Amino acid sequence: MDAEIALQVDGRATTVRLDTRTTLLDALRDRLGIFSPKKGCDHGQCGACTVLLNGRRINSCLVFAVAQDGASVVTAAGLASEGELHPVQQAFLDQDGFQCGYCTPGQICSAVGMLDEAARGDPSYVTPNRADGSIPLETPGGSADGQMNGSLSTQAPELPDDEIRERMSGNLCRCGAYVNIVAAIRQALEGEQVGGHTGRPATESAIPQPTNGMNQPVDRTGQPG
Repeated sequence: MDAEIALQVDGRATTVRLDTRTTLLDALRDRLGIFSPKKGCDHGQCGACTVLLNGRRINSCLVFAVAQDGASVVTAAGLASEGELHPVQQAFLDQDGFQCGYCTPGQICSAVGMLDEAARGDPSYVTPNRADGSIPLETPGGSADGQMNGSLSTQAPELPDDEIRERMSGNLCRCGAYVNIVAAIRQALEGEQVGGHTGRPATESAIPQPTNGMNQPVDRTGQPG
C-alpha cells in the first residue's frame, strides 16, 4: 500500500508517495535523491545512515518513512549555513577525521546530535557519577536530575575523550580514523581551529531549525502552510 507524506529535508519542503514499508533511509536516497546518508549494514549497527530527525540523531534505516509525516530531517549536506560549514564539518576537515569518507556523513550528524545531547545535560553510560548512581552530575544548561532549567548554556560541557568515544560508539569507521574523529569533535566542542584560530564552538551552533517542522502545518503542494 502506498501513502503520501510531507517532509522538510535540509530546509526544503517536499512530498513523496511511497510504499508504507519504505524506510526513511530508502526514501531519502531512492525517492528524493539525497545521497548524504549512506546505506551500510541496513540493520542499525554501523551508523552510516545517521540523520537528525526533529533535532535528534537516529539511524534512518530503522524507521519507516510513513511514520515521519510532517517531520524535519537534516542530513550532513544540510548542516552548513549561508555557505559556512558547521563547526563539526570544519573540524573533520581540519583534523582529517575521515579516510574513505563513507561513514563521514553519519559520523558528522551523530557528532552534532551528540554535542546537543551533552549540552542539554543528557548523561551517557560513562558520565562521571551518573553511571554508578553516586553523586549527581551538574551539567551546563541542566540540573542534577537531568531536567532542563529553561535555557541551554553556551558553555562547552565537560566531555573527556572516553565520554566522546562512548557517545559516538554507535558509529563505526572501517578505516579506523577514530583518533582523528575524537580530535575533530574536541575541536568543534572547544571552538579551536587548526592554526590557533578561534572558531564557533559547536554548542553555540544550534542544529538547523526548519521553517516548517513537526508541529506546523504542511500543505500537500510541499509548501509551508
